Amino acid sequence: MTVIDATSSTTGAVALSEASPRDFFALLKPRVMSLVVFTALAGLVMAPGHINPFMGFIAILCIAVGAGASGALNMWYDADIDARMTRTATRPIPAGRVSPQEALAFGLVLSFFSVGILGLAVNWVSAGLLAFTIFFYAVIYTMWLKRWTSQNIVIGGAAGAFPPMIGWACVTGGVSVESVVLFLIIFLWTPAHFWALALFKMREYGAVGVPMLPNVAGEGATKRQILAYAVLTAAIGVVPTILGFSSLGYGVVAGLLGLCLVWSSVGVLRMPDGDERMVPAKKLFGYSILYLFAIFTALMVDHLVAPLLAGLAGGL
Repeated sequence: MTVIDATSSTTGAVALSEASPRDFFALLKPRVMSLVVFTALAGLVMAPGHINPFMGFIAILCIAVGAGASGALNMWYDADIDARMTRTATRPIPAGRVSPQEALAFGLVLSFFSVGILGLAVNWVSAGLLAFTIFFYAVIYTMWLKRWTSQNIVIGGAAGAFPPMIGWACVTGGVSVESVVLFLIIFLWTPAHFWALALFKMREYGAVGVPMLPNVAGEGATKRQILAYAVLTAAIGVVPTILGFSSLGYGVVAGLLGLCLVWSSVGVLRMPDGDERMVPAKKLFGYSILYLFAIFTALMVDHLVAPLLAGLAGGL
């Protein structure tokens, strides 16, 4: 990393980083953060009860900052393998724009700040869940699972599945069956999503020694497991209707979205092993992102609109 001397004194120079605000923002993994914010908002909107809008904003901001802190800590620890993968080589640390020490300090400060403010401003149950999420992603997944087991994404996916549960707890002060279902939608979605990426990035993962499923079990086994998790995801997607906290209209939308996810996974299953183009895997990766945003959009719209429609129907 390039540094400049803040003083010409012979007794010692203070080194100032030339990293820009954009570089520190990149450490937060803004794309991942946007998904975290969106699903946490869904949990907050769908939870029974009421939260002051300003407190709701503070809650979402703290969850976003906590997610960003996790990303910074992940980039700090993974800087060695990030530097050797084309997908991540331009990140701030391997590119030399931010030092590892700066990234570590940045991530730790944001972690304590986000958890502390959430606890003081909202409630300590949601703050505890946020703290556990940061720990799970930065320590359990990044430092242990990612480099140790091919099931890293399956177990580690829990970190990305907690945000709607945290949002729910911000309103209710606890967890419930409904918030667990929201958790499971993301938890079961994660393997198919990331293994699709792992298929067309398997050489890079293999080069840096990360035991992603295609490198350990082969392409065929990965494709079959992608399909299995896609089916499970499609099934859990309609559970909110089955349990009665979403309408039949939502159930129809979720079912159609789930069928498309399964069909995309069938396309991956049919893809010949060794196909360097990996077009079906890339399509599944892209669609899976759309699926998750669409499912949680449908959940929020249904929660807000269904009572209005029921009221209008009752008044006729």
